Amino acid sequence: MSDDGLYGTGHERVPSRQRMRFPGISSRAYEHPADRSALVALRKLSGFDTVFKALSGLLPERSLRLLFLSDSVRVSQRQFSHLHDMLLDACYILDLEKVPPMYVTQDPQPNAMCIGLDEPVIVLTTGLVELLDEEEMRAVVGHEVGHALSGHSVYRTILLFLTNLALKVSWIPLGNVAIMAIVTALREWFRKSELSADRAGLLVGQDVRASMRGLMKMAGGNHLHEMNVDAFLEQAEEYDSGGDLRDSVLKILNVLPRSHPFATIRAAELKKWAESRDYQRLMDGHYPRRSEDKDTSVSGSFRESAASYADDVKASKDPLMKLVTDLAGGAGGLGGRVRRGFDGFTSPPPAQQGPTDATPQDGEAEDR
Repeated sequence: MSDDGLYGTGHERVPSRQRMRFPGISSRAYEHPADRSALVALRKLSGFDTVFKALSGLLPERSLRLLFLSDSVRVSQRQFSHLHDMLLDACYILDLEKVPPMYVTQDPQPNAMCIGLDEPVIVLTTGLVELLDEEEMRAVVGHEVGHALSGHSVYRTILLFLTNLALKVSWIPLGNVAIMAIVTALREWFRKSELSADRAGLLVGQDVRASMRGLMKMAGGNHLHEMNVDAFLEQAEEYDSGGDLRDSVLKILNVLPRSHPFATIRAAELKKWAESRDYQRLMDGHYPRRSEDKDTSVSGSFRESAASYADDVKASKDPLMKLVTDLAGGAGGLGGRVRRGFDGFTSPPPAQQGPTDATPQDGEAEDR
C-alpha cells in the first residue's frame, strides 16, 4: 500500500473516535528513563539550586502572561475552537484537572512550548497550526499537556531566560562560563524530556502513524506525497550506525546547542516505545498512579535509568557506543580501532601522503 493511503495527504479532518482514558496516571508512566536521570543530574549541578531559587523570584511571569494575552490569540470555544476541543480532550485523557491556557502566536516557524513557573502556559505558532492535520496536532497538544503534567514548564522557562541572559553577558568570561554550564545541563535534560512528551502525545492521540507524520513534517514540511515514513525511520538507523569515531564526536557537537533531539531520532525512539511491552501494558490499563508517587523509590528510579542507558549502549550501532561496549567487555585490539577511528583528524591530506600511506594495513580495510 502507498503512503498516501496510510498517512494521508495533509490537513484532513478525521472524525472523532473513542480513545482510552488514563485516570490518575502518573507522569512516571510515560517518562523516558533518561529524562528522569538527566533531571536528577541537573539538580545536583553545582550552583543550580542557587540560580533556581533566585530566578523563581525574579522571572517576570506576570509580564510573560500579559505579553501572550496582548499579542497572541487565546484558544477558547470562540477562537480556534478545534484546538480548544483538543486541549480539553488531552487533559481529560491524561487526567490533568486544571486545563492550562493555550495561545496561538504569529510565527512562521513551526513550534510549540509549555512554559511558566507557577502555572503552565501552552503556546503554538501559526507555522505549526498550518503545517499539521487534526490527528497530528492532537499528538502535539498531548505532547505539551505531557510537559505540563510532568512539571517541565518550570525548567523550560528558566532555560529560555538563561539562554537569553548568556547572550547579554557573553562579554563577561567567567559569568558566561557559569551560565553556559547550567544552560548546557538544562539543554541535555530538555532533549530527554522531549522523548517523554512524545510518549504523552502518543497516549493522547493513540495513533502512532499521526505521531510519525507530525515528526516527519517538522523535518521536511507539508509534502507528504514526497515523503515516506519507513524511509524517514531508515535515516535514523543510518544516523545511528553510520560513520566512524569522528562522526560520533561530530554528532555530539551537533546536538549540544539544540534544545530538541533530531526529528528522525525522536521518531525512532517513539516507534520503539510504541512496540514495547511497557506501552502495551499501559494501554491495557496497568500503569503507575499519582497516588503512588510519594512511595516511589529514588534508588529504584536510578536503577531503572542505569539499566535503560546500559541497554541503549548495547543496542546502539554508533561506533563510539560500540567502543564503550567493547571496553566494558575487555575486548582486545582497541588501540588500533581507536587510532583508525580518529585517523581523519590527524592524517595529512591525501596529496601530501606518500605512496605507501594509501595502502591499508592488514585487516584495516575490513574495519573501515
